[in-house]
Parts: sequence; structure tokens; C-alpha cells
Amino acid sequence: MDYTQVLLKPHLSEKATLVKGESNQVVFQVHPSANKIEVKKAVEHAFEVKVRAVNIVRQKTIVQRKANRRLAKSPGFRKAYVTLAQGEKIDFFEGV
Repeated sequence: MDYTQVLLKPHLSEKATLVKGESNQVVFQVHPSANKIEVKKAVEHAFEVKVRAVNIVRQKTIVQRKANRRLAKSPGFRKAYVTLAQGEKIDFFEGV
């Protein structure tokens, strides 16, 4: 799988911002069939940084209900917590 297909988009949330500051981690939404090795190679190739570790988790399907009626259903996805080596940095919104 090509590295442009592995990384779908950066995942921006409160928790992602918190781990970026504390643990030098960045969070990406990744392809459902991507493994840790493919994610590591894709991040190193795309951003030219050294990756120390990768953890992949699955976000389950979210169903919004009101008065026992299903209003909306958002599909699940996979996200990767990428730990960067000491001194490495990825800025998504540099200069904004």
C-alpha cells in the first residue's frame, strides 16, 4: 500500500492536542487495513521525521439517539498514535 493511502488525515481533538504536548505524539486517521509498520513508514516518508513507536486503536461506531429513535450513525474508523523521537516535531497549522 502506498503511503499516500495509509494516512487519511490528522485527527484533531482535545485528547490529541493533550498527547501532542505531553508525550510528543501525533494522531492520524489511518486506512482500515494499515498496520503499524506501514503507518511508521508513511509518517517518516511524508514528514521526514523519526518515529519511535506506533499504537493503533479502533474508534467504534457512534449512534446518536433521542427518545429511543436513532437520529444519526457515524461509521467507525482507525486512528494511530505516533510517538516521535526526541527533538522531532510535526506542525499541521504552522503559520496560521
